Amino acid sequence: MQYLAALDYDHLDNGVFLTSLARSLSQQQGEKKLRSIIVHGDSEYTQRIIQTGVMSKEAKVRSVKDLNNRLVALFADQGVSTVGINPSQRKMITLKEDKLSLDHSFLNSLPEQSVLLLSTLVYNIETESSTVVELPRLISFLGEELKVDELFLFSKDDEAEIFTNEATPEQIQWNTMEDDFREKRIPDEFSNFEQSVRLTSARDFNQLPKLSHSIAIKSSL
Repeated sequence: MQYLAALDYDHLDNGVFLTSLARSLSQQQGEKKLRSIIVHGDSEYTQRIIQTGVMSKEAKVRSVKDLNNRLVALFADQGVSTVGINPSQRKMITLKEDKLSLDHSFLNSLPEQSVLLLSTLVYNIETESSTVVELPRLISFLGEELKVDELFLFSKDDEAEIFTNEATPEQIQWNTMEDDFREKRIPDEFSNFEQSVRLTSARDFNQLPKLSHSIAIKSSL
């Protein structure tokens, strides 16, 4: 199984969540059939950089780079072999005329047994500079380009028991999702995503490749 998982804005500033996620990834690495790709954007850390006098655009770029390094170190502390990359490096992912492109040959050269940690920092060909794209956009693009088996989001609700509660549905659809569920469980960045994903928790992420501890949210398109 090759999967993509999105680390959203709020979870990136949650140390307890990130430590739990790192432990789950460590347990996953015993599964030879898993290819793990984690994608992250920026977090509240960007605002803290801005408060030091750095302009917003530069602060976001710096934040994303710093977070990538910090996450690699955090995962390493839990024994997770991780390759951290800002896709602007070596022009792995480029942006031109508002279209994203992926260098598959570079991606294929990376070790499959390691977790691949990608940021949302891509190379803008027209400005010849690094730029941050929206996390849902990059997740959608990579999911299509790589033909991944599953896309994962992490629930906003920190109560992990929601996934063992018998009242929790195994499958729902975006267009029939209750407003209360969307507000409490779906990360803000993905509230209007509408593509097929699985919703899970950091604790239950160690169950992969089993999918029983996740909720399938089906596309309404």
